[in-house]
Amino acid sequence: MRYIVFVIFLWSAVAFAQDPIASKKGLDPKGGKKPGKVLKEGEEEKPSVEEYKIFTIKRDTVFLDTTLTIQKEYKYNYLRKDGFELMPFSNIGKPSNALGVDLNNSSMYPSLGASALGGNYWEVEDIKYYNVPTPLTELMFKTTMEQGQLLDAMLTFNMSPELNVSLGYKGFRSLGKYNYNQSESGNFTVTTNYNSKNNRYQMLAHIAVQDVVFQENGGLIDGESQFESGDTEFSSRDRLDVAFINAESEILGKRYFLDHQYKLIKKAEDSTSSAIATSIEVGHQFNYETKFSKFNQDAESDYFGNSFLAETEDKAQLQTTYNQLNATFSNRLLGKLKGYLGIYNYNYFFKSLLITPTGNIDSQYKGTDISLGAEYSKRIGQFNLRGDAAYNLSGDLGGSLINAEATYIYKDKHKFVASLHNESKMPNFNFLLYQSNYENYNWQNTSNFDKQNINSLAFEYSSTAYGTLAAKYTNIDKYTYFGSTATQEQIDNDEENAYIKPFQESASVGYLKVKYSKEFKFGRWALDNTIMYQNVSQSNQVLNLPDLVTRNTLYYSKKVFKGAMFMQTGVTFKYFTAYNMNAYNPALGEFYTQNQQELGAYPMLDFFINAKVKQTRIYLKAEHFNSSFTGYDYYSAPNYPYRDFVVRFGLVWNFFS
Repeated sequence: MRYIVFVIFLWSAVAFAQDPIASKKGLDPKGGKKPGKVLKEGEEEKPSVEEYKIFTIKRDTVFLDTTLTIQKEYKYNYLRKDGFELMPFSNIGKPSNALGVDLNNSSMYPSLGASALGGNYWEVEDIKYYNVPTPLTELMFKTTMEQGQLLDAMLTFNMSPELNVSLGYKGFRSLGKYNYNQSESGNFTVTTNYNSKNNRYQMLAHIAVQDVVFQENGGLIDGESQFESGDTEFSSRDRLDVAFINAESEILGKRYFLDHQYKLIKKAEDSTSSAIATSIEVGHQFNYETKFSKFNQDAESDYFGNSFLAETEDKAQLQTTYNQLNATFSNRLLGKLKGYLGIYNYNYFFKSLLITPTGNIDSQYKGTDISLGAEYSKRIGQFNLRGDAAYNLSGDLGGSLINAEATYIYKDKHKFVASLHNESKMPNFNFLLYQSNYENYNWQNTSNFDKQNINSLAFEYSSTAYGTLAAKYTNIDKYTYFGSTATQEQIDNDEENAYIKPFQESASVGYLKVKYSKEFKFGRWALDNTIMYQNVSQSNQVLNLPDLVTRNTLYYSKKVFKGAMFMQTGVTFKYFTAYNMNAYNPALGEFYTQNQQELGAYPMLDFFINAKVKQTRIYLKAEHFNSSFTGYDYYSAPNYPYRDFVVRFGLVWNFFS
């Protein structure tokens, strides 16, 4: 299936590849087209870049961007996101440890769990929709760590001015450098959006099928002598001893999503009458998703403690259906107000019932939550106000959700944003109920775990001259986490993972995060800086994060080959202070809190050369080139080293017709 999709996209790319899109230089300041050259007979004017629109369910429209910037360098990775607050494992696609966290959630309801495996799992808010004047194809390719490639391909086209369709597939496979460390995944999406000619009916819909499969080796069992010593006998990393070579974890999900509205009263766009400047619409949203996490091991392992059977086949499944009925009132003077009623059905289950001397572990946790919610937005001069709130009327999972944000722009040069967030909901399902072949991995906390409460206040200032400063303070009540009950003797005997349990902290946890970023330019040279300070106030060490994280990139930009190519080359330095880095548990697909080992305080240096030729961006990077001369103490988690020096390359290529 994956190879068939790849061939289809490759064919599409070739079929639609013609002259590139016109640049923004053909636009006047108001977005219209400047008077250009006189077209020859039969010659068609190319669409402007602003006609290729990309947006999400939030309707946050952006235009296709084919420029080459340092921010594109940061996002040219497996996740296609800036990984400043992440510490990835040695193989791509594998879990990433957290150097910083954002505890705010956009959903009132818990997720399945196995959160360490789901970094590349696209939620509803991540799906992109398109509106394009001509067919558009984007291919992103990048080499992996060993015996594999990464491909992200997308094709979108408008079947009519009102109807758009897109097909997307991102897949990769990488063997990795260490023994039994292969990872692979696939994300297949189909999206469509429709807007009727009279603008009364609008619709967004998508289908997403996603899976990720990891070989799990439990990490190094003798990292001190085989890795940290720098012994050349183990320079080939597949010679290092790992905990086991017979386990595999997997996440798979399928989702069907629909969001549509109909305007009962349509606002006249050029009207000055407040009555006619009012619109009323009704809408419906539907989301059906099935998802499971699985851990298989073909023989028992003391690493996880005692087991019931020799072979492990743990599988947690979650089926959810969400229906929302909504109505929206929009008025030029009063703003936009939306109210809705949501019905959430969930069924979290295992295909077994565990009977123990102390009590049974149920095989299922299911129910229905009903919620009321509202959203409001209004622009007043240079102020932009936005807020939403939801409250659970019945059901066990949700509690409440409140967001408020005010944005002010001063003289188009200074932007101020203040926001607050409040949420109350149950922890993820795998905290509440879990069954496993391993004896100590069975628990039921549906009645004795409380809802986790998160309150945060944030402020952000940004300007071209002074950079961006963001500060956020979060207070968490009933913070829920995984930890180990192992004694010091059991930890010394490498038995810590046999005693992993979910915990809920009784005392409040306070978390302050301050981040500043600024780029300084000196002719063709530039220095891009991001620095983050964090402080956690807590009675017990349950949330561990580094005090300081910094990333600094010195680079040089220039047009070469008579302006045919734009090139950027430079060095990126990243560093974070030592702290009790979270440990990884493969059976749960989760990180857990540990307070035995401090890791960090090592530099990571990357050298890159990037270039742009027409609509093609080419990337070449020597990652962690200092690994062999600054000490072998670079870990992403206890017993899991970060990657050694490796050279990788790839490209992003847009085709237009």
